[in-house]
Amino acid sequence: MKRDLLTILDLSREEIKALLQRAVELKGLHRQGQNPHPLAGKTLAMIFDKPSTRTRVSFEAGMAQLGGTSIYLAPGQTQLDRGEPISDTARVLSRYVDAVVIRTFAQKTVEDLARHSSIPIINGLTDTHHPCQVLSDLLTIQERFGTVEGLKVAWVGDGNNMANSWVTAALHMDFALYLACPQGYGPDGDLLHDAQKQGRHIYLGHDPHWAVQDAHVINTDVWASMGQEAEAAARKEVFKPYQVNAELMKLALPQAIVLHCLPAHRGEEITSEVLDGPQSAAWDQAENRLHLQKALLEWLLK
Repeated sequence: MKRDLLTILDLSREEIKALLQRAVELKGLHRQGQNPHPLAGKTLAMIFDKPSTRTRVSFEAGMAQLGGTSIYLAPGQTQLDRGEPISDTARVLSRYVDAVVIRTFAQKTVEDLARHSSIPIINGLTDTHHPCQVLSDLLTIQERFGTVEGLKVAWVGDGNNMANSWVTAALHMDFALYLACPQGYGPDGDLLHDAQKQGRHIYLGHDPHWAVQDAHVINTDVWASMGQEAEAAARKEVFKPYQVNAELMKLALPQAIVLHCLPAHRGEEITSEVLDGPQSAAWDQAENRLHLQKALLEWLLK
């Protein structure tokens, strides 16, 4: 039976742990120049409706390092832009390639693609979820602390697709998640309600100081995501108190790390002093996209 990754909820706790462990192994092999080729002869199609640096390059490079190939399909390069139903595209691609990663707007588009495909579908980002990024973030945290479990993770800023994916991760992994978002800018309400109903350690507040106090991990993202450019000026005013800066970092544990999925708007959601400082793990975090996605591709396709 084929498997998809549409949200982190598609994985079990044991599967997440196995992916993290395999990513560690693949990263070690890569640094020794010993990339295995379990996906020789396999092809990954990449449907990207949104611009990308890290997602595109990490998937293309990862597929190549595993011995496979990839086909990049930008906006305007497929019949989807001329009205072909996603179901028809799904059926055709299922006969050409071995898996698809899609980076688009609506979560329903990814779900429809998966429903009509006979091959694995990977969510490379939607407006609602960004599972590959948060799985890579878990890998980064594990590298720094030896484990994810028992830690306090703070989210500061917009309750966007990243915040939603952190909620889904907290449903499976035993860490405490504190989300500090402005009133009206929290994560998906139904998702948060279901998570809290299950008794997980997931808390939503409006004070960034409360969220960051004694935290092991401080996480943030841009205040206006792709598609929200028209709201950028208004959002800057709302989110000013949510900047991750040196003063806010003093509330966290001395060994705390800072994560940002990038690209960063320096001087807005995070200062250059913090992003380039000794507590920043953003560059390891970006690198780990490659190795986690290699583990994911190998698991789905091998």
